[in-house]
Amino acid sequence: MHDVVIIGGSYAGMAAALQLLRARRSVLVIDAGLRRNRFASRSHGFLGQDGVDPAEIARVARSQLEAYPTLQWVEDTALAASGAKDGFAVATASGAVHHGRRLLFATGVSDTLPAIDGLAERWGRSVFHCPYCHGYELERGRIGVIATGEGALHQARLVAEWGEVTLFTHGAFVPDAGARAELAVHGVALEEVSIARIEETALVVLEDGRRLDFAGLFTAPLNAPATPIAQALGCALAETPFGTQIRADEAKETSIPGAYACGDAARVPHSVSLAVADGAWAGVNLHRSLVF
Repeated sequence: MHDVVIIGGSYAGMAAALQLLRARRSVLVIDAGLRRNRFASRSHGFLGQDGVDPAEIARVARSQLEAYPTLQWVEDTALAASGAKDGFAVATASGAVHHGRRLLFATGVSDTLPAIDGLAERWGRSVFHCPYCHGYELERGRIGVIATGEGALHQARLVAEWGEVTLFTHGAFVPDAGARAELAVHGVALEEVSIARIEETALVVLEDGRRLDFAGLFTAPLNAPATPIAQALGCALAETPFGTQIRADEAKETSIPGAYACGDAARVPHSVSLAVADGAWAGVNLHRSLVF
């Protein structure tokens, strides 16, 4: 039996594993190899790794973990978790069953994007969610924000720090007079004709035929844990402005004793640096739970 089974081997999961391995605890990482930022060619805003290919960051991190003898890494998909504190079991797609005293969900999230032709293909390349991660490279050019709800008002105001912004309501909400005035104060243009499709790098084609070209686009996808495995175990969820996440306390423990959660699946907002910090904190608290 492992001290900790970690479901998800991306940045948060690996950061947690590192703390535990350095405490000489036995750790099993089960990873399906589907990093959320696998579509992006560069990661930004992560100290010491700014501009590096995120796949390279993950590769180096895993190689460093593998230097510790108490690590076991399984490339597999976790399908179900059962049991309780000091006796969890995780079944995988390969038919294996792995056991651990503690369980950590570092599964990341799924992104439900606006249903616009051409948007999904550009996700992580010219359509983004985080201006701190991708805004600087747009060189203060024209930026489009595609609304998924009223929260787009806040997003458009924020993104205006990085360029000249047009907010596309795309039928997601109807801004009132106060919202229109607020956007005008911040220099944000408002476009209420719906988007037909996106072409080229970030060329927005409207339903009335107009074609508006941008350096990049931002939107706020609806998030949910990438797999329902935590919910199936009984872990409570929490609602956020971005969707749902696994509810965890300050120590990153879920509503199920001995089961923890970290990274994008258990916190907002999302970025590589925040996921790493959250994972490291989860790892420390997991270790303490094994000691005290």
